[in-house]
Amino acid sequence: MTRPGAWAVIETLADAGSWRSWDVAPVDPPMNLGYAAELARARVHTGLDEAVLTGQATIRGRHVAMLVCDFGFLGGSIGVAAGERLTTAIRRATAEGLPLVALPTSGGTRMQEGATAFLQMVKITAAVVDHKAAHLPYLVYLRDPTTGGVFASWGSLGHVTFAEPGALVGFLGPRVYQALYGAPFPADVQTSENLLACGLIDAVVALDDLAAMIDRALHILSAPRRARVLPAPAWAGTVDVPAWHSVTATRRPDRPGVRDLLRHAASDMLALNGTGQGENDPGLLLALTRFGDRPCVLLGQDRLGQTPETPLGPGALRQARRGMRLAAELNLPLVTVIDTAGAALSRAAEEGGLAGEIARCIADMIELPVPTVSVLLGQGTGGGALALLPADRVLAAQHGWLSPLPPEGASTILHHDTSHAAEMAAAQGVRSADLLGTGIIDHIIPEYPDAAAEPEEFCVRVGTALRYQLAALGAADDNGRRVERGRRFEQLGTAGPMLARVG
Repeated sequence: MTRPGAWAVIETLADAGSWRSWDVAPVDPPMNLGYAAELARARVHTGLDEAVLTGQATIRGRHVAMLVCDFGFLGGSIGVAAGERLTTAIRRATAEGLPLVALPTSGGTRMQEGATAFLQMVKITAAVVDHKAAHLPYLVYLRDPTTGGVFASWGSLGHVTFAEPGALVGFLGPRVYQALYGAPFPADVQTSENLLACGLIDAVVALDDLAAMIDRALHILSAPRRARVLPAPAWAGTVDVPAWHSVTATRRPDRPGVRDLLRHAASDMLALNGTGQGENDPGLLLALTRFGDRPCVLLGQDRLGQTPETPLGPGALRQARRGMRLAAELNLPLVTVIDTAGAALSRAAEEGGLAGEIARCIADMIELPVPTVSVLLGQGTGGGALALLPADRVLAAQHGWLSPLPPEGASTILHHDTSHAAEMAAAQGVRSADLLGTGIIDHIIPEYPDAAAEPEEFCVRVGTALRYQLAALGAADDNGRRVERGRRFEQLGTAGPMLARVG
């Protein structure tokens, strides 16, 4: 097959005339005559002086730094000179505050240079870590093939990771595997499509479409962070309804969920995929998005992705924790949308560490350094709901509710049957009005009379509330906000009802 070289990739991706090289002539390491001849042939064959080009350009008018490998140059292998070039470019991108776009294609370490070349992966990774610590975006596009140390270091650290259709992507190249084990590597495992299905990458994108995807991601990430404070939403008051009415309302199959919210209320959205660690749970949606001009990371429990056969599992919470890390690394607010009938009750969930993942989600939410807003959009059952709740501001749809168990479960524990479910819902104070009175939530978003009857209008109201809260929290002092987050949960149940907040 014909693989595009580094210059072809740059010409396809970068705006015409915008490329500016950062490269200087490489300093070759000591080498024997055989390696010197190989290196000379690679330079003549490709017209390049090394396996990687670095520089800056614009993509759809957005300034970025780029790292571009060329597989035609000794299999895109990374030796000392290439490692130094990559590290220097990454550190320059960090110093200049530029987003970084990496486009590896490589067989990994340059075997002719041995252990010293192998350790370049640590040096490159350290530079990427510092770039991300500066809250600068790092986007990766895995090209065919990407294997070995490159995939196991800087190729797997993207905030967002795309891959070329049909690309061979894996840790151990199939030729090496067959030589070592005397059998071919299983087919269709080391492909970009399989990595997508396994939740290891975010999307499979053709090179011709990549500029649009990068533009979309950077459009969200580079939106103004300090939005002006907006006026508080003013809506007509809510009608008092029994708790059981709210419970049944949230169980309607036509009730709008997180996908409806994004469709009607978000100004832009880029869906991400999986944990990045081999899991992809349909019960949780992870996205980079904007409400108005305010960018955020969104974690949404997807009511359509949760079924009796596939309830919310530990993988969904690991996806959520990926989103929390992204919010911290990119210095973006986090929005969580709670809408779950409850986490999985199964052997697989227990052995997958469900309880531990709930605990770690709660801990991460408490410690996050960025502004956080939680929205109780519908059902809020059990630990699956609690995992996404501890935020600076907690909003609830009028019929949203929160309970340790579904009311039927609480009825079974106390009455040994499910017939007292409505009574238990009322007694436990699960409805939004009760949660507001006890200080668990800060604001109720009305439904007129039910979100299912007016899905678009309801979602727009939720979006308005989110824009207001994100702007208000963005203008607040970071230390004071985090102290208040901890205090609000410490006070629950200890000093009577708290005063409800809307700001």
